[in-house]
Amino acid sequence: MVTKLLHTRMRVNDLEATLRFYVEALGLTVTHRTTSPRGAKLGFLATPNSEELIEICQMPEGMAEPVVVQPDLVHLAFSVEDMAAFEAELKRRGYALSDGPTQTSSGSIIAFIDAPEGYEVELVQPARA
Repeated sequence: MVTKLLHTRMRVNDLEATLRFYVEALGLTVTHRTTSPRGAKLGFLATPNSEELIEICQMPEGMAEPVVVQPDLVHLAFSVEDMAAFEAELKRRGYALSDGPTQTSSGSIIAFIDAPEGYEVELVQPARA
């Protein structure tokens, strides 16, 4: 039986652009980089208050087809305390939301931003009591 989730892998075409996006736009931290036995370049990202990592993988040229992300196939979701403040900071850093903010029926506020490869990132401000 499994004991815990360690990381989730996302394959990309441009490792550097993707890591830069997650660090600059979302404030994640690159914990380490390595090269896999197959020659893939890997970067691991940490999220505040989470033990699980996000593994970003760029395969060597010619070893795999380029990544083409299908709409609404997969996304990461992150909690934010204050959506308005988060959006203002995104704009200051040169990034923009791709959708939202939208208040849900539960009272939470959601918005989306697109990562360089087209992966969708959901931002959620929990409902306030």
